[in-house]
Amino acid sequence: MFRLTPLNILLLSLCMSLTGCGGSDDSQNTSNNPAPSSPDSGNSNNGGTDNDDKNNNDGSIGDTPDDDTPLADQTFATPISTSRFLQQATFGTRPEDLASLTGKSASDWFTAQLKLPPSQIMPVVSEFTPPPTAEDDFNALYIESTSVAFWRNAIAGEDQLRQRMAFALSEILVVSNAGGEELTDIPEAVASYQDILIQHAFGNYRELLEAVTYSPAMGFYLTYMGNLKGDEVTGRMPDENYARELLQLFTVGIVALNQDGTPQQDQSGAIKELYTNQDITGLARVFTGLDMDYETSEETEVNEFALPMTVYPQNHSEKSKRFLGTTIAAGTGPKASVTQALDHIFAHPNVPPFVSKQLIQRLVMSNPSPDYVARVASAFSSGHATLPDGTRVGDGRRGDLTATLAAILFDSEARVDASDRGGKIREPILRFTQWARAFAVKNITPEYQEMLWDTRDADMLGQHPYRSPSVFNFFRPGYTAPGSVSASNGMVAPELQITNASTITGYANFMTYYITGLQQEVDVEDLQAVYDEENIPLNAENAVESFLASYDAEQALAGDSDALVNRLDLLLCAGQLSATSKQQIKQILQTVAQNDEAEPLRLVHLAILLVMTSPDYLVQK
Repeated sequence: MFRLTPLNILLLSLCMSLTGCGGSDDSQNTSNNPAPSSPDSGNSNNGGTDNDDKNNNDGSIGDTPDDDTPLADQTFATPISTSRFLQQATFGTRPEDLASLTGKSASDWFTAQLKLPPSQIMPVVSEFTPPPTAEDDFNALYIESTSVAFWRNAIAGEDQLRQRMAFALSEILVVSNAGGEELTDIPEAVASYQDILIQHAFGNYRELLEAVTYSPAMGFYLTYMGNLKGDEVTGRMPDENYARELLQLFTVGIVALNQDGTPQQDQSGAIKELYTNQDITGLARVFTGLDMDYETSEETEVNEFALPMTVYPQNHSEKSKRFLGTTIAAGTGPKASVTQALDHIFAHPNVPPFVSKQLIQRLVMSNPSPDYVARVASAFSSGHATLPDGTRVGDGRRGDLTATLAAILFDSEARVDASDRGGKIREPILRFTQWARAFAVKNITPEYQEMLWDTRDADMLGQHPYRSPSVFNFFRPGYTAPGSVSASNGMVAPELQITNASTITGYANFMTYYITGLQQEVDVEDLQAVYDEENIPLNAENAVESFLASYDAEQALAGDSDALVNRLDLLLCAGQLSATSKQQIKQILQTVAQNDEAEPLRLVHLAILLVMTSPDYLVQK
């Protein structure tokens, strides 16, 4: 008899995935999203109607407004269009979001999100910091408290737009605690850095660059903390690490760009390079004399990694600093040098398209058209964007991230059905958070889920927040998979850089564990003994209810495979499951039901896993 064990679920899902890897088919279900309205037309009074029965027996969530319903803002016109937008702007669509937002104004949702207080990381670190009186001030939960905070905020935080933007920024302005040194052992370091990105997510990129530059986490990670001026006698040179990555990865790249993100060429057709190593050497002098603020730390009893670095003029280079066509005069002090350097770099014409394109890639699609990049770069430069209901956002200063984010999410290319070149591979982190949000998982308590403390191994998610292997992130924005169809068509697929035979099966097994509720199968007595031995101040009895998914709505549909698959398609794929994929999933469900007389919950588990390992799901469009 066929038993629905995790291994069998995995084998079934992989078989289904392999049969679907041939790409899209002519029977692909389309979102049928209405064309976006002109951003300067209409008003926010969309006239949408509420529905008393949001969860219908056919698996639908919410009602599609009548065609003649006056909607100035079409983004939330249908459940499918609402789900698709939320998958780009948040860590996953929730059923209650579809019920409450469909037919309403996405512009109103956007502006409401801007006003929500930020969910920060440091309070969670403080929650698990051992008291000064503790005999042993070390425990693994304290070390991993930044991970606990991330999962809490990503899954349960109300400020979803801010958290999603901060995560996108973290994959550009990379700091990682994967190294096993201070950034691992002192969680306040990366926590304070995460909070910088969260705090500035709707702010200005120039101000964010300054906060990042003075961050001890970045100073330690890119080795300019304690950077000393050169010494001609000993031959000592200033550390060039941050100077190089500030230009190459954080601001301008390495080649001159047009405002649509395409490389500039000279008269001979050669791509123009922006700078030489002499520019790096000159810029490196700027970042001498920065170190932790030990004095303030001692006075305030705040960990020095939680405070901005300060300057030590005696360690700062007094030489002139030449880079990118400018010169900071000899004798300029450390603070003034940093300010002038960041101002000059930030004013470079490459910054708007360079930053804008990467943010588009992290939120919407891997291969945006040059026109899309140019429109977002324009919003970045002007500091303004107009929402679909006519509301103007941004403070009018170059680098306004609120305007940039609005331009990305509400652009016509983001809102219409994706073309063959549209979409992106879903990052493993986002797949897990989407599962937790889609199925109203209760008790988001990552402190009881040791698996979530480090998910970077290939037999897990193959990715962990703020734990990339290098400053180049988990994947490069220009990565092309060797020998792939996408590469042969001149397309990049960044997330494929962390996709291989090991991570594919690892992801399926990881999701099987959580989808099927194995996290609830804990030996409370044994777990409590571990907690006590490792000085972890937790009550193991709470682990039984941690990350609890009941799937009540899905179980009610288990006897109707069409309705169940349609519901999962809406919640997880925003209507992107092809007819072929749907048919394959339904056939497997029906076969299991007939051969095993599986109970409804087991069928729901299987259906979810089949959808979440299908090619139509893994490619977000």
